[in-house]
Amino acid sequence: MSDINDEPFFKGSTGRNTRGVLRLTILCLIAAAAIASRLFSVIRFESIIHEFDPWFNFRATKYLVQHGFYDFWDWFDDRTWHPLGRVTGGTLYPGLMVTSGVIYHALRALTIPVDIRNICVLLAPGFSGLTAYATYLFTNEMTTSPSAGLLAAAFMGIAPGYISRSVAGSYDNEAIAIFLLVFTFFLWIKALKVGSAFWGALCALFYGYMVSAWGGYVFITNLIPLHVFVLVCMGRFSPRVYVAYCTWFAIGTLASMQIPFVGFLPIRSSEHMSALGIFGLLQLVGFVDFIRAGVPSRQFKTLVTGFAVSVFFVALAGLVLLTITGVIAPWTGRFYSLWDTGYAKIHIPIIASVSEHQPTAWPAYFFDLNMLIWLFPAGVYLCFLKLNDEQVFIVVYSILASYFSGVMVRLMLTLTPIVCVSAAMALSYVLDTYLTIKSPAEPTDAQVSEAANGSSSKKTGKQDGLRSMREPLVGIYTTFSKTSVVSAMTAYLLIFVLHCTWVTSNAYSSPSVVLASRMPDGSQHIIDDYREAYQWLRQNTPEDAKIMSWWDYGYQIGGMADRPTLVDNNTWNNTHIATVGKAMSSREEVSYPIMRQHEVDYVLVVFGGLLGYSGDDINKFLWMVRIAEGIWPDEVKERDFFTDRGEYRVDEGATETMKNSLMYKMSYYNYNTLFPAGQAQDRVRGVKLPDVGPTLNTVEEAFTSENWIIRIYKVKDLDNVGRDHASAASFDRGNKKKKTTKKRGPKILRVD
Repeated sequence: MSDINDEPFFKGSTGRNTRGVLRLTILCLIAAAAIASRLFSVIRFESIIHEFDPWFNFRATKYLVQHGFYDFWDWFDDRTWHPLGRVTGGTLYPGLMVTSGVIYHALRALTIPVDIRNICVLLAPGFSGLTAYATYLFTNEMTTSPSAGLLAAAFMGIAPGYISRSVAGSYDNEAIAIFLLVFTFFLWIKALKVGSAFWGALCALFYGYMVSAWGGYVFITNLIPLHVFVLVCMGRFSPRVYVAYCTWFAIGTLASMQIPFVGFLPIRSSEHMSALGIFGLLQLVGFVDFIRAGVPSRQFKTLVTGFAVSVFFVALAGLVLLTITGVIAPWTGRFYSLWDTGYAKIHIPIIASVSEHQPTAWPAYFFDLNMLIWLFPAGVYLCFLKLNDEQVFIVVYSILASYFSGVMVRLMLTLTPIVCVSAAMALSYVLDTYLTIKSPAEPTDAQVSEAANGSSSKKTGKQDGLRSMREPLVGIYTTFSKTSVVSAMTAYLLIFVLHCTWVTSNAYSSPSVVLASRMPDGSQHIIDDYREAYQWLRQNTPEDAKIMSWWDYGYQIGGMADRPTLVDNNTWNNTHIATVGKAMSSREEVSYPIMRQHEVDYVLVVFGGLLGYSGDDINKFLWMVRIAEGIWPDEVKERDFFTDRGEYRVDEGATETMKNSLMYKMSYYNYNTLFPAGQAQDRVRGVKLPDVGPTLNTVEEAFTSENWIIRIYKVKDLDNVGRDHASAASFDRGNKKKKTTKKRGPKILRVD
């Protein structure tokens, strides 16, 4: 069957043609299933961009399409990080935007009218089909079983671990990066097995494409050198390894340096030094092999040992010296956090504040991988049975990805491809064994006669053997055994499909800007407060009105409201973010000068106390405090927001520092008016609030969304600060309150 699998489609005998057509048909169906399973969000809601980061990618893609590539490359965005601005072209990975732009112009050239938004929404599902095919090619290089590649493609197409980042509308860098990751690994294995500079160059070019698309390219940068290092330590150095690696490293490094955001990092940062070190090691190993023939064997060992030790210490001393002098950048905080899970919380709280940077809980593996998680070790074990160079790659990849996925939730994405490949190898091995195993043949008359005419000692043994062969077969040879195993595997596969479909539909297909809740009668209720608030900003504020909010919402405000923001999800300036955190966590007397200094016109906060929406700013508030404390430890102290018993409270028992903070006041301002006297409750924290709500002097309420999730406040002019605005009912909230009295009552809804 292996020779059939290696044959190109539509070539060879009729049987091979039939198998080739069938395999191609199955791959097309897998791609269709992968795309279809990612369209729940479009069907249930509409064709919109999800989450936070994708909104900047969408905005950048529109700029690229409208102004052209060179203007995009030199784009200075003065509507973000006010008043600093952002050199956008040099601070992003442009691969995603360029890919969408190329598709847009190609379709336009074919006279197909298509909107750039729909291309961005459907890009990730489209590339998921290509990822399934790349997984098929990658798996075929690892095994001779023709079914393993198809199973791996099917697993990769619907595994929740990959779907979580590739549903329709999830227009993030991973939308194309995972395809490039898997395809680059396929080309690397191909180059390694053939020892071809051509395949090595192709691998380098797709690696360069990967660098342009996602910062996770560092995983490839370190995994391939680690694979080569393990092969050298196993004594498997060969011209094939030398040609494949040197070609990849030379061309790939040059290609990656063409991205402005990367620049000279491949030769000047510690994260890339392993690739450079292995390149140098291969030169040394190749040099040793070259001189082996000209030096007597007795002297050769001494010469090699002394030479290797000398080179190692010289290289190590040079690396340390270059790092100390600043020529080579030290390890970044993100890299340190992969080895020490508590490092970011202490030293870089802005990294630790991101939910996807938290350690992975054990249930997440079963939720995102289901039955693949217990087939995964079996597939890795099978690699040890035939430990070729490509099997070594699977072992190294599995160990590295397993560790990193446990450290950071986001890196479950890099583990999923190898889990799919290993699980497919294990499952195909079981199915191939039980579907093709043949029962022992019945003994012939000649064998019976020979056994009867033998000596007594031999006769007894042969007769016993023939008798056992004639007895009813038991064990793996029986039809019952084969049927049981194949049926069990089929049931597991069906359950896996049902699990993946349920997870995709219910957990990963809800856009963050459109929430869904359940009414008491079980019917679904759509909560559209985010877009309602952003639309209000777009229509009711000047085009140059500066909006201050926590950095989580910066990209959405820029993409949907089209208003300048102080901070956004790029998080490149920790001090600027800490300034916003200080303003939110301080008294109005401290916050107001900060807002005036940064020309803030409106302040936006997210509050979920009415609906039970747990992703609000009060729950994120401590991270604002911690980040601000990192810059101003004498002015902002986290312990001031905890009671004497160490409790973080928002009710009557909250600390005075908490009650006087701008964030607390803006969240609970006028909230008690929604409830009967003395019955105001925060349904997220599950506490009863004080009878008298907070008052505001420096900002005034400008807009509150229908379900009170988004609250927008206008910063008062200096001459209006301190005046009594208790009777100011002319802003939009008052007008809206008259129109939506029933909708804005204290109803009990729970966000899914």
